[in-house]
Amino acid sequence: MALPDASRHDGLEGRGPELTHIAFQDDATGQILAAHFQLEPENTVGYLRALRSMIATHGIPLSLYRDRHSIFQRNHAHCTLAEPLAGKQSRTPLGRALDQLGIAPTPASSPPAKGRIERAWRTCQDRLVQRTSPHHATTLPAANAVLDRFCADYNRRFARPPAQAACDFRSLPRRFDLARCLALHYPRVVAPDHTVTLGASAIALPPLPGHRGSAGETVELSHQLEGMLRAYRGDVLPLALPLPLEEHAQRRPAPRRTAQKRKNPMPRICNLSGRPALAAVT
Repeated sequence: MALPDASRHDGLEGRGPELTHIAFQDDATGQILAAHFQLEPENTVGYLRALRSMIATHGIPLSLYRDRHSIFQRNHAHCTLAEPLAGKQSRTPLGRALDQLGIAPTPASSPPAKGRIERAWRTCQDRLVQRTSPHHATTLPAANAVLDRFCADYNRRFARPPAQAACDFRSLPRRFDLARCLALHYPRVVAPDHTVTLGASAIALPPLPGHRGSAGETVELSHQLEGMLRAYRGDVLPLALPLPLEEHAQRRPAPRRTAQKRKNPMPRICNLSGRPALAAVT
């Protein structure tokens, strides 16, 4: 069973931007299966990247013991027009990827249920801060380089053999499109001018064989981790174009400054023209 978790902290101690640590740990051995820093807060793309790294190195886990964050599951009763017809709510992008990979998600029943993994991450954070200081890491690539060395040392020193010899990881099936699975998916209806929209951009689709149009049909836009946007019409790929997944550090609004209230303020008196008059004499 794999344990995912994420935390945001000042691992560079003010020498660089605040980073988010996303990682997967093996529940049976305590081994860190995948880990990386990112600029953005905890998000779907970060978990998809960590999941891809874990699958490439160890395989597909049988189950995932995760919290009830909205990244993993829908936490509201709102439904789209198509969901009542299907009889269920659609899954989140990460939940959809787990379902396609055959990973059984097990939600934690309470915050203390994940106490062991939370304590492990606090220990990692304390030691990571000590590791980044001697190396004077100030950027995201430098912090990830220190993290890779830290994880290798951590697994060598603290990982333990499993109690049972059976492996809890499966190999990726042949011809399985992992890039399409671990992506952000956007269903779109083709407009009469044979375009689909993504944000504020209109993307023109090429004509179908026989110079036929695809207006009114539904296509799936797949924004993949390697920075490609692919449009699928069923299993047919009519369009692929580069579109990087850019990261941006979290921008927090500046705190509002409120003027201090004066004690016993003088009353404001205006004359008939609306201009301020002299204050009343008390």
